[in-house]
Amino acid sequence: MKPVQPKKHLGQHFLTDLNIAQKIVEALQLPKGVREVLEVGPGMGVLTQYLAQNPAYKTTVVDIDRESIAWLNEHFPQLEGRVLFADFLKTDLKTLFTGPFAIIGNFPYNISSQIFFKVLEHRDQVPEVVGMIQKEVAERIAAPHGSKTYGIMSVLLQAFYSIEYLFTVHEHVFNPPPKVKSAVVRLTRNEVTQLPCDEKLFFSVVKTSFGTRRKTLRNCLKPFGLPAEVTQQPVFDKRAEQLSVEDFIHLTLLIQQHAV
Repeated sequence: MKPVQPKKHLGQHFLTDLNIAQKIVEALQLPKGVREVLEVGPGMGVLTQYLAQNPAYKTTVVDIDRESIAWLNEHFPQLEGRVLFADFLKTDLKTLFTGPFAIIGNFPYNISSQIFFKVLEHRDQVPEVVGMIQKEVAERIAAPHGSKTYGIMSVLLQAFYSIEYLFTVHEHVFNPPPKVKSAVVRLTRNEVTQLPCDEKLFFSVVKTSFGTRRKTLRNCLKPFGLPAEVTQQPVFDKRAEQLSVEDFIHLTLLIQQHAV
């Protein structure tokens, strides 16, 4: 079944290559006992068709476009009651799913970061994410520390997920063709259940550290009011992209102890 492609909405570009669609769905490696899968932004079902025909998955889809919802309800009767007209970013996922669920989708470029932040909020329920996003964003979140593309999302996601850059997707397989290349990534929940530091402070330290990338941490972290004897430690001579997740945890613990 070749899906009809709807109009572009929410910055989304619809995939027309069914081989790539199947490859994206096959990238799901659900942990034992997990069947629930939530597809974000299904459009006209290019991924949905492969999810719906797999008996191992109990698929729910959510889209904010009425045209897409009407088409999906008509063509996927097996998903009755699980085709949701809603904004994923505003959806109460804890009410929708009582247990663990995976997330998959061709994510709209302009809200991909917001999608990942929502994943972080529900990380204890989301063991896996497979998503197609802008290539630049994929490279950023998968980047190791020391890389120029390593940033806030890299640290926050890598604190709780192992991230794999799976493959690049070229512009010509979309309608309309985007001006940039895309990529598929897989996030797999790691074993970290709780950070050994104040989590809210950790997020704040990471975001503040990357506020001015070219400055050393000594300058970036002045808002925390650390004593001069603390900021003389070698870590404060570094820039944010030089720190691993573990380094940021240790830095947060240091700030917990000494911040004014």
